[in-house]
Amino acid sequence: MGEWKAPLSLRIRRDLRVELEEFAARERRTLGNVGELLLEWALEQLKSAGTTERLLRMSGELPVVKAGATAIERTSRRDSSKNTRGRF
Repeated sequence: MGEWKAPLSLRIRRDLRVELEEFAARERRTLGNVGELLLEWALEQLKSAGTTERLLRMSGELPVVKAGATAIERTSRRDSSKNTRGRF
């Protein structure tokens, strides 16, 4: 028999969900299957980095919340004129 899996519910932006669904459809996978693959890969990356902050630095981007902003904006770490140490 297969491995027992626990359900997981996430709240994500609509545009992110649409993009994930498109990738899933192209690869003839379910959204759940694509999500599981990405989470497993991301967890290995996080373990390797040690912290979420180091992981985000490794990817070259850190999320930054600007005053009055309604969503997290992503800023490249190469752009030193912007604050790259925002709170989550």
